[in-house]
Amino acid sequence: MKKENVIQDKSYAFAVRIVKVYQYLCTEKKEFVLSKQLVRSGTSIGANIEEALGGQSRKDFFAKLTISYKEARETHYWIRLLNDTGYINKEQSISLLNDIDELLKIIGSIQRTIRNS
Repeated sequence: MKKENVIQDKSYAFAVRIVKVYQYLCTEKKEFVLSKQLVRSGTSIGANIEEALGGQSRKDFFAKLTISYKEARETHYWIRLLNDTGYINKEQSISLLNDIDELLKIIGSIQRTIRNS
């Protein structure tokens, strides 16, 4: 039986949400540039966490986790930009920002734990 991994599960669920937002932006809003940036960075968070979990060393794990954190910061930016330009509404933006803020806190906490041990 697989042990639960909060960051792995949450980053995957977030990636699913991002893909759905991307589909909405492309079909309903006919927006193809910003949405592509969002889907790349938003799905990269979980992909890098998966890579980190398969890391060959502690240093490799930390490096992939750092990339994941940076991708989360970039995703935060794209969500704000999509809201401020009217492609997604305030309610959608707040929900996505809450999720990405939670991911940033979890990843940041893991990074601090590694640095301090």
